[in-house]
Amino acid sequence: MLRLKDKYQKEVIPEMMKGFGYKNKMAVPKVEKIIVNTGFGKLVSGKSADEQKKIWGAVLNDLTLIVGQKPILTKAKKSIAGFKTRIGLPIGAMVSLRNRRMYDFLDRLINIAIPRSRDFQGIDAKSIDKGGNLTIGVKEHISFPEILPEKAKNIFGLEVTIVTNAKNRAEGIELFKLLGFPIKS
Repeated sequence: MLRLKDKYQKEVIPEMMKGFGYKNKMAVPKVEKIIVNTGFGKLVSGKSADEQKKIWGAVLNDLTLIVGQKPILTKAKKSIAGFKTRIGLPIGAMVSLRNRRMYDFLDRLINIAIPRSRDFQGIDAKSIDKGGNLTIGVKEHISFPEILPEKAKNIFGLEVTIVTNAKNRAEGIELFKLLGFPIKS
């Protein structure tokens, strides 16, 4: 099996140059970074400080295993009584991936995690914005092979944003299809 970066260089670039008429291979759109987000506000609301720290630790540990890089905690920007949050309370975690880690994560996402997720029918083309960036949600983090479902105490979802330098939506859709994403037409 071709690694994703090799596949991009050997198959995607020539195909995109032919399809969109690029003169130079540097003009072909590419994946620049991946941002992985998760929110655990619901898991920690109404819990004591010690219980909250245990939940944060478990979520950060699982996210570190999935992406291969330490995530940062995101904190609440304002207090909302209905959600039981206060300013500065950690309510999520995020990671920005680039280069080697980005391609490794993308490879596992396309080939393992997305096909393993429950009731998956394909990624809707509407998930790609006008700038050619794709945002998808993974409902359960246990679909990644690094997480053992038996040992996972809290199941949380992930939001994965794949940022490209495509100039428009059509270029982005074609790039993702050629990379192997199961995009529904």
